[in-house]
Amino acid sequence: MLDKNGIAKRIAKEVQNGYYVNLGIGIPTLVANFVTNDINVEFQSENGVLGMGPFPFEGEEDADIINAGKQTITTLPGASFFDSATSFGMIRGKHIDLTILGAMEVSENGDIANWKIPGKMVKGMGGAMDLVASADNIIVAMMHTNRAGESKLLNRCSLPLTGVSCVKKIVTNLAVLEVTKNGFLLLERAPGVSVEEIKKATKGTLLISGDIPEMDI
Repeated sequence: MLDKNGIAKRIAKEVQNGYYVNLGIGIPTLVANFVTNDINVEFQSENGVLGMGPFPFEGEEDADIINAGKQTITTLPGASFFDSATSFGMIRGKHIDLTILGAMEVSENGDIANWKIPGKMVKGMGGAMDLVASADNIIVAMMHTNRAGESKLLNRCSLPLTGVSCVKKIVTNLAVLEVTKNGFLLLERAPGVSVEEIKKATKGTLLISGDIPEMDI
């Protein structure tokens, strides 16, 4: 089973040389820590940053440099800062190659709910709806179940939707899954996790074909 850093490390393998990548709030922000030095990647934040680096170590934070989630970040040589209009122009103009988001729920047809739980305070929509409407490649990083032990991979989302039929792949603490027209296709198991455990934790349609390899992270 993976922790949050393990999920981020596995997703980092999906990042390719030359990509422009937007990292959502939560687990996705950790992905920058695990991208290997042999590839050139530009991380973008919708508050107007291009060229984000790994998270700063404790005591090295600069309160003036933050991401869209108001977390302190680092920047790489050549990084640039600009207004939100320019940032959203990049997103809406489809200049982002990969978007990595957290989620509360994902449905088997790729719907995503990640911005609101009715009755609870909402900080704001942020850039989520623009990202899911404009991105062609969306990977979700999340825990397989919620704190009550209930599956977050469902036949249909019960929470207000952020986007419809947009998620391509999901990496959880238990598995890597691809969203297909027939349901969640199981691609990989987390270390020490069995297929049966993944079945029990998945409420949506789970497709299993042949032997499922363990993640190489």
